[in-house]
Amino acid sequence: MNNIKISARQFAIFVILFSIGSTILYISSSMSQELSQDAWIGAAIGTGLSLLLMLLYFAIGRIFPNMTLVMMNEKVFGKWIGKLVSLSFIFFSFSTAALLLSDVGNFLAIQMMPETPSEVTQILFACIVIMGIRLGLETLARSAEILFSCFIVLFIIFVVSLFPHVELKNIQPIFESGIKPLVRTSLLFMSFFSFPLVVILMIFPASVNQPKNAEKKLFFGVLIGGTCLTILIVLTIMVLGADLSAAQMYPSYSLARKIEVGGFLQRVEAIMAAMWFITLYFKFVLYFYAAVIGLAQTLSLNDYLPLTLPLGMILVLLSFMINPNVAFESAYDKEVWIVYALSYGLVLPFLLLTGQILRKIIQGNKNQ
Repeated sequence: MNNIKISARQFAIFVILFSIGSTILYISSSMSQELSQDAWIGAAIGTGLSLLLMLLYFAIGRIFPNMTLVMMNEKVFGKWIGKLVSLSFIFFSFSTAALLLSDVGNFLAIQMMPETPSEVTQILFACIVIMGIRLGLETLARSAEILFSCFIVLFIIFVVSLFPHVELKNIQPIFESGIKPLVRTSLLFMSFFSFPLVVILMIFPASVNQPKNAEKKLFFGVLIGGTCLTILIVLTIMVLGADLSAAQMYPSYSLARKIEVGGFLQRVEAIMAAMWFITLYFKFVLYFYAAVIGLAQTLSLNDYLPLTLPLGMILVLLSFMINPNVAFESAYDKEVWIVYALSYGLVLPFLLLTGQILRKIIQGNKNQ
């Protein structure tokens, strides 16, 4: 498993697609509910703070070269405590993957295929993810390179097509919300955007060629992903207005319905759906990959492939139960998810860095 390597460029594409992920559909609604027309400011601040968070990930990558997060846990916390911490992280990745799979079923059932049972779409989507995991990280990386080009083209078409519908008055006045809501909303943005990037420590630096170059690509990937989401939030508010953005469950999808070019290109919601499927797939894949590889390494298995199918079946079953209704999902995102993501995205890496520094200090004193 440790011989798998991807290029720094492929790693950057993973970071961009993962950071955008499913967030592209509903982030405008969540941010607008908190900050109204100032939602884009919270996203911009969150992107800046996320770049600082990457410095922590850089430091961990340099201290633990050729190690995954699971290996780091055992090295810093010891064998048994490290395994418990790793199992907790595996559950985080696995349960979040189940939530994403539930989102797939809910979105398609509500917006695109109401007559098709959500369970069917979830099973089909899970099969594609399991297939990708079994083909390996290199195959997924090459697929990401191809589909990333499609995403960029669709995103540019989407943004340019909405320019005629932009109204600057919808984003005014600026800085009306105050500091406290701004801080909370920036953390909310990071909980969806950058804290989940902790799962890339299952790839970086262990499975990336040229780790030093990969650090720059990680920084670049976060900047591009944050910029795309900020642009999307600005467009949503300018076109739909802050109140309508907050009221919509999937405001970005509603935004796509506004596109009309020359009287013949209309209702091209498929553009937003295609962008969402591309980014969601790779976010889902990386969460599931982190859970499968993490469990294999925790159990000291030489091959992760035997785990893919049984874990995939459990994942599908969990996705049927984990998200009972929209109200539950909304409350979970606002009250639980911020703390949950913060614990693994910031607290765990900080403890790893602090623990390793203390270990070196203690060993140095013993040697003296």
